[in-house]
Amino acid sequence: MLRPPGPNDPLVRRWVETWKRAGEELEAIRRAEILSVDTQEVIRQIFGGAGPTLPPPSPISGLVEEQMSFARLHPSRGGQ
Repeated sequence: MLRPPGPNDPLVRRWVETWKRAGEELEAIRRAEILSVDTQEVIRQIFGGAGPTLPPPSPISGLVEEQMSFARLHPSRGGQ
């Protein structure tokens, strides 16, 4: 029965070293691509037009409404 190659097998060591070098080169390519990207153009391509639109901020935080709900539930404030 064949045994799987171990970490000291020359072929395994060569394979690991090959992928180590490839990983370094691929990382350099990835960094170069990230640096060369025009972010505004990518956003336009993804979302179309001027980019995503955000809803206007709410004039209230909701805290006042939450406190009013708690007050209605509290027994001393006319709640159950």
